[in-house]
Amino acid sequence: MLFCMETLKRKFTCNYLLVIHKHRIQYGLQASQIHLWIETISRAWYAKLSSVLEKFGFKRSHADSSLFVRTGSVGKLVVLIYVDDIIITGDNIDEINTLKHSLHQKFAIKDLGVLKYFLGIEMATSPKGLFLSQRKYVIDLLQEVKMIDCKPACTPLDSKLKLDLEGEPLSNISHYQRLVGKLIYLTITRPDITYAVSLVSQFMHAPTEAHLNVVKRILRYLKGSIGRGIIMKNNGHTQIMAYTDADWAGNAIDRKSTTGYCTFVGGNIVTWKSKKQNVIARSSAEAEYRAMASTACELIWLKSLISDLGFLSNKPMSLFCDNQAAMHIASNPVFHERTKHIEVDCHYVREQVQSKVIQTTFTRSHDQLADVFTKSLASTQFQRLLSKLGSINPFDPA
Repeated sequence: MLFCMETLKRKFTCNYLLVIHKHRIQYGLQASQIHLWIETISRAWYAKLSSVLEKFGFKRSHADSSLFVRTGSVGKLVVLIYVDDIIITGDNIDEINTLKHSLHQKFAIKDLGVLKYFLGIEMATSPKGLFLSQRKYVIDLLQEVKMIDCKPACTPLDSKLKLDLEGEPLSNISHYQRLVGKLIYLTITRPDITYAVSLVSQFMHAPTEAHLNVVKRILRYLKGSIGRGIIMKNNGHTQIMAYTDADWAGNAIDRKSTTGYCTFVGGNIVTWKSKKQNVIARSSAEAEYRAMASTACELIWLKSLISDLGFLSNKPMSLFCDNQAAMHIASNPVFHERTKHIEVDCHYVREQVQSKVIQTTFTRSHDQLADVFTKSLASTQFQRLLSKLGSINPFDPA
């Protein structure tokens, strides 16, 4: 169920905006000060809404402050809030209706019915599961940049692509930044473009024509995969696992490595990331180990989130890696001179392994799903890995 809670939020907003306008006239408030006032509005509204939910017996998630859960003898209710939009779900329709009635007594709410569209994300249910996509968002973006009729590309990047800093900066940098910003939001349901978008976002301050051409290549790929999204299936379990990878010294400009990972709950991909590492790794094992540490943090957060939802498991979370040296560091309690400079990462990962919270497992490079997030791949390998990630296009011909 999706609801828009209108009246109280509007009252908060109007009251604060009147104060802002008055003070701006009298004291000449700067933009940063106005931004601070707007943040105050949001915090006040959040405090009010969360207070009401807690009075209704909901507990705020430790892992995500926008998530509220209530568990009782008659079932479980989950509420997710974003400003004045909320999603309600649960296993007892009567309890959902009771909550709707209780909220209606506190606020003026607009019931938008069964969840189909939320913050630009489209949801569709079928016997196969829940499908999430941003199809309309892609179409609107292609139309905006007049590329709706462009020739499609089969991958987001050329597999031999190498970017540098050569060339004159674009005359309209803000256009590049706006396009990349829109692509970043699209990665919410598109793991297939995450690495490509991470790459072009590294040139936001001084993009060149070559960088813009890569952005256009991503848009051409989107033209050929407008309806692609991720499928969530009920696989009968809530096991948590992740794949982690690093492309050692892959950045030709500064020789920094790229961390890539994807996590799964119940066999469904739920989070993924592609990011250039902050420091230069002196070996592939070091780059892989830094990636393992980042992925371990994500797994710990996921376990906390799943626990807040009421799904508890004592089984270790599987962390798949294709680097034997990094796995040896994770299980070896002895530090060597060559690993002391990554001591904090070592301690953190080893602690999780030794306490059996995380279990490291070797995977062949051929089966390394996180490759999608660390390098540009040829079309055949790219499509093969996407299918294993649960990234599908239901509009593709069978």
